[in-house]
Amino acid sequence: MDLKASKSPGPDGIHPRVLKELVCELAEPITMIFKSSIETVRLPQCWKIANITPVFKKGDKRDPSNYRPISLTCIVSKILEKIVHDCLTSEKTTC
Repeated sequence: MDLKASKSPGPDGIHPRVLKELVCELAEPITMIFKSSIETVRLPQCWKIANITPVFKKGDKRDPSNYRPISLTCIVSKILEKIVHDCLTSEKTTC
């Protein structure tokens, strides 16, 4: 996954730059969490939290319909989501 270090941290406060710079140190513990989550079909509770922020689209800024919501979620959960997505959509039989 192409982790963009310039993106905002999620609700867990972990900045993508930290994950990117400490990838060697964090790979094994995060892999263990991922494997456990997949085996138990459960995510850590803190990964389910999202900060929802309105983002202006166009038009009158006073009109609420001119905003769209975005969810800032935990970066690590996005990585797991991408792994699962890639496995489900790949032509390989194993992941």
